[in-house]
Amino acid sequence: MTNKDEYFMSLALKEAKKAYDIDEVPVGCVIVLNDKVIARAYNKREKDKSSISHAEILAIKKASKKLDSWRLDDCKIYVTLEPCIMCAGAILQAKIKNLYYGAKELRYGSISLANIFSYKYNYDISVLGGILEEESSMLISSFFKKLRN
Repeated sequence: MTNKDEYFMSLALKEAKKAYDIDEVPVGCVIVLNDKVIARAYNKREKDKSSISHAEILAIKKASKKLDSWRLDDCKIYVTLEPCIMCAGAILQAKIKNLYYGAKELRYGSISLANIFSYKYNYDISVLGGILEEESSMLISSFFKKLRN
């Protein structure tokens, strides 16, 4: 983990806080190409009334539009919460080679449940978790505590 990784994860956390502020599950994501953010997004399932409006999916769509390509193979993706299986599939389909995440997701996480990224694909993907994990976990915990009250 580098200072750059923490910096980009802090930007993803800013996105997650936007979700928190509109009563969405606070997950944020940024996609980086050549050390520049090319896309950022946060969960919008409630707002969009769509089960697929996860931060990763929305960010991948934005990055693809910006690059005019579905292939994001030179990009890195930073997400505050371990991606679910749907988002893991989208990351793989976009051919993103570097995934960084903050907090673990023990119930729905693609790594915790099935380690989707450990299988052999036609390219290698590097996965690093635990970046600003405490901040990411606290934001999620705070959201669900607020929801219960």
